[in-house]
Amino acid sequence: MTTLLWVTGLITVLAFAAYHRMTIVYWVPMMAGYMVLWTLAASTGAVLMATWSVFAVIVLIAGLAPLRRGLISGPLLAVFRRIMPAMSQTERDALEAGTVWWDGELFSGRPDWATLLAYPQSRLSSEEQVFIDGPVEQLCRMLDDWQISEELHDLPPEVWQFIKDHGFFGMIIPKEYGGLAFSARAHSEVVMKISTRSITAAVTVMVPNSLGPAELLMHYGTPEQKQHYLPRLARGLEVPCFALTGPEAGSDAGSIPDRGVVCRGQFDGREVLGIRLNWDKRYITLGPVATLLGLAFKLQDPDQLLGTQQDIGITLALIPTTTPGVWIGHRHMPLNIPFMNGPNRGKDVFIPMDWVIGGQAQVGNGWRMLMECLAAGRSISLPALSTGAGKLAGRATGAYARIRKQFKTPIGQFEGVEEALARIAGNAYAMDAARCLTVLAVDLGEKPSVVSAIAKYNLTSRMRQVINDAMDIQGGSGICLGPRNLIGRAYQSIPISITVEGANILTRTMITYGQGAIRCHPYVLAEMRAAQEGDKVRARADFDRALFGHIGFAISNGVRAWWLGITAARLCRSAGHGVTRRYLQQLTRMSAAFALVSDVSMLTLGGDLKRREKLSGRLADVLSQLYIVSAIVKRYEDQGCQSEDLPLMRWACDDALLTLQASLDGLISNFPNRFAAALLRGLVFPLGLSFKGPSDALGHQVVQVLLSPSAARDRLTAGVFTSRDPQQAIGRLELTLDKVVAAEPVEKKLRVGVRSRLLPRLPEEQLIEPGLQQGVIDAAEAAVLRAAIAARRDAIQVDDFPANYWQRG
Repeated sequence: MTTLLWVTGLITVLAFAAYHRMTIVYWVPMMAGYMVLWTLAASTGAVLMATWSVFAVIVLIAGLAPLRRGLISGPLLAVFRRIMPAMSQTERDALEAGTVWWDGELFSGRPDWATLLAYPQSRLSSEEQVFIDGPVEQLCRMLDDWQISEELHDLPPEVWQFIKDHGFFGMIIPKEYGGLAFSARAHSEVVMKISTRSITAAVTVMVPNSLGPAELLMHYGTPEQKQHYLPRLARGLEVPCFALTGPEAGSDAGSIPDRGVVCRGQFDGREVLGIRLNWDKRYITLGPVATLLGLAFKLQDPDQLLGTQQDIGITLALIPTTTPGVWIGHRHMPLNIPFMNGPNRGKDVFIPMDWVIGGQAQVGNGWRMLMECLAAGRSISLPALSTGAGKLAGRATGAYARIRKQFKTPIGQFEGVEEALARIAGNAYAMDAARCLTVLAVDLGEKPSVVSAIAKYNLTSRMRQVINDAMDIQGGSGICLGPRNLIGRAYQSIPISITVEGANILTRTMITYGQGAIRCHPYVLAEMRAAQEGDKVRARADFDRALFGHIGFAISNGVRAWWLGITAARLCRSAGHGVTRRYLQQLTRMSAAFALVSDVSMLTLGGDLKRREKLSGRLADVLSQLYIVSAIVKRYEDQGCQSEDLPLMRWACDDALLTLQASLDGLISNFPNRFAAALLRGLVFPLGLSFKGPSDALGHQVVQVLLSPSAARDRLTAGVFTSRDPQQAIGRLELTLDKVVAAEPVEKKLRVGVRSRLLPRLPEEQLIEPGLQQGVIDAAEAAVLRAAIAARRDAIQVDDFPANYWQRG
């Protein structure tokens, strides 16, 4: 019994050291001290002697690097090299593009929450705020989305000119070239606000400021290219597009068949070194009206005019669309959202070598250039558009649910509708939190490739949920298109956001976790680099350091996951205040669980994990929800922990934690190695599944934010286009909501009169005169109620058109 107690104590000491990730400098003396105490107490014994022997072996291996490398690291390095899947150059460029930011902390199993909360709050400069309050607001008031979508199938000429004249195409271009040099936050706010007025206009503005000629020129252009093109792009004298996708290369953009051949040819009356191009592209936004075409193609040099290499690789060039052989002008029509989008082709197009972005020095570097620039654009544009849709749905559908009555009751008071409204509000809160944290990363100088994938996938997916819920609530008023309909176009556009900048299925199953597991894990990339190192001595040393760090990391996360699960993470230290501190404790637990499951998955499945997309998709979901809850907590803290926002914060966190738990549970249930699955379940969920999701009572509190004018409602929907103009759809709803809320005390008086039999049971509008006659209400109250009834009737109307409306020319 005494021996068992000493062994239990030993395990406890080891677990303590692993939980706190003690280095050899600390855990070896601690273990030695414990062993000495055991020896003094027990003198001898087989278990004690065996323990001393094991301890001595561990110390020798841990302390003598040459011995460890010869016996363990070296042989394992050889095995690792054999089993490591082959990696193409395009895969390597994609993996190494961008930077690791908060996603690395989430992979650590022990995130530093104080660091997250200490990041500065993302804010607009005074210049940026003036632009949003001025030109952006003015542009929004110029936009008539029904006219754009149904009559013109394009932006009006005056809107195009306004966008160009006010620098909307140059938001990311430095001021020295005539641009606005806006922050990522300002860029996001501009796109978000315009998107709540017209998706066509938002896409038109966001594309030149996303991955395209301006972004590529700023990072890789020659001084001559920058001086020539950036001022013209900033002033709207050039309309840019970027052609990457083609019929044979969609998600697998690295397989583009478009070819360029290095040769000599005539240009401006003289023979120059250049490239002869042939390409076929499609789905190119702004392509039909572009004056400057960015092109991705594979460059070949069969005559070795540039050197000894014949297959040079993916290269990027800028080509004026007036160049002979370039064909543009036809349009696609993406789900009747008429932003300019179409195919373009080139046949035997000759360009001089200095049209390559960055000049001859950058030939073959195109894929790396694209991957490094993709993160910033993907962090901003689609997350902003998706969040705008979520906020607009919350504001408009919440108002509609208070205005619209059935069975003499506002439909927002029915529990079925309330359930959908809660999802709209909670998702809108989470989306905006993730949007703000992601653009903060960009403004801090990061190129967050994994975080941008998380934001793109999750925010566009939540947009789909929000708009579907809004459609369910609004019913006929949602499906009847016309100037009064605020969500119909958003509903139509959902698949576009889901598809572009990396289709969501691909983003979830291959990019988020596939790239994240290698880039964000503290040791995996180091192990892979060691395996590729040509110097044998250096390779063995680097692999040894990464391998044993990885082993200690995995053991630590196993201990941490189990202990935090047993204690519900209540004993771990965390930043935050009150309820946010509790959520951060739970995230610490889930971070450790995620890191553990990741290591076990990579260990047992190896390269096959890349093809197990159902498993990698669930791992991506876990990482995504860890990031989203981090963003939610930071948003709540940054906004001063407003008590009115507490239900929104709690609902969003509870919902995300439930999703995270379901993903982990599903992964373990479907894990192919059943022994490993049983071990993981015991460590990750030692007391079973504990997250229950948002309660009905919490959902009820959340919905009240949408149903009444308040500061919390304004914070939730900040940044959308609003109006008090009754001729505008959103203005009509806003004014009607105010009138309906003001009239509710009057309605209550009339209902009391009916129950007390002072008044007959009549429809509401027919009760006004009897109510006046019986003194139940006065003339002023009657006027308030009449105004509310009239406004309600107008607000719930839908558009109708003459029978020949769509037969006009």
